[in-house]
Amino acid sequence: MATADATATIYLLGPAHPYRGGLAAFNERLALELQARGHRVVLYTFTLQYPGFLFPGKTQFSESAAPAGLHIERQIHALNPFNWLRVGLRLRRLRPSLVMAAFWLPLMGPCLGTILRLVRSRHTRVLGLVHNMIPHEKRPGDQLLSRFFARSADGFVAMSQSVADDIHQFVPQRPVVYAPHPVYDNYGHPVARAEALAFLKLPAEPAYLLFFGFIRDYKGLDLLLRAMADARVKALNLRLIVAGEYYGNEEFYAQLIDELGIRDQLVLHTDFIPDEEVRHYFGAADLVVQPYRSATQSGISQLAYHFGVPMVVTRVGGLPEIVPHGEAGYVVDTAPQAIADAILDFYAGQHAPHLRAGVEGLRDRYSWAALAEKIESLM
Repeated sequence: MATADATATIYLLGPAHPYRGGLAAFNERLALELQARGHRVVLYTFTLQYPGFLFPGKTQFSESAAPAGLHIERQIHALNPFNWLRVGLRLRRLRPSLVMAAFWLPLMGPCLGTILRLVRSRHTRVLGLVHNMIPHEKRPGDQLLSRFFARSADGFVAMSQSVADDIHQFVPQRPVVYAPHPVYDNYGHPVARAEALAFLKLPAEPAYLLFFGFIRDYKGLDLLLRAMADARVKALNLRLIVAGEYYGNEEFYAQLIDELGIRDQLVLHTDFIPDEEVRHYFGAADLVVQPYRSATQSGISQLAYHFGVPMVVTRVGGLPEIVPHGEAGYVVDTAPQAIADAILDFYAGQHAPHLRAGVEGLRDRYSWAALAEKIESLM
């Protein structure tokens, strides 16, 4: 069994370049941390992750260069059982210290669960690195597929207590450690507001709120749009930047914006935001709003921590664990009026300096080293 002081060979299964998005960024950043701690890390990503008809966005692939210093191999076909057997048997022959599979969607349960079952042995420890055990958008068969994955692993790392509780529903006797989602520090240094606004071609006045990330129904953008229509918010000199690609019904949001009469209060950048541009959106914002209807944890909160921006989050899942109310932002009910109340209080009470200081003070709590230590504790 490996220890924190021993060099281990670790295979991390999940999204990585050339795939784009938060899960790929997470796995790549974690691999760098584990390498910095002396381990040899190989990322096994997908030859096919989702079939095109199941993918709601425009493309699954990044246009950015591959991250430097990482060993990434495209090995896994998410829908081909013969591939799962080949990958699993290959890893079994290699006898690495640890194989760890990122899990975020029941659809991946048969693929990753089969590979882990084949690899699991007295030579190789297998772990689940679980972002979501039960999905936000539920489908028939989810429980069965998630259970198949859960029963394949020796132990688990969960990034919110709610996810840890979900894992225990499936495998109550297996070890689960909770390690909060670390701060995303791989999107460049923070930039000053003036530089960010110049990049985005936005005027210095008014003030800006930010909704960032893929637009999916469970993320509650409609609640925030209704909050923007609140007469008290309309009286403020505010604009909401919506930055992220639609993964839902774009027509619904367009119609709602027109019904509420708030189009002039919005800055709509509804395409995928390249990694190198992310810092400008956070640099422009006074407040990041996450009006989610459901959540486990959120990488958006950890981007806000990195860039030093206070947050408004809803009281769902693990979000209140990450954003202490009154210290790093606001925790509110999933209702437009509650979101509007928080926005109003932030500006009327001039709370930006206090909450920014709170974000800065809490940032070190969410380190990649802490996550790596929890992984090592299960090896």
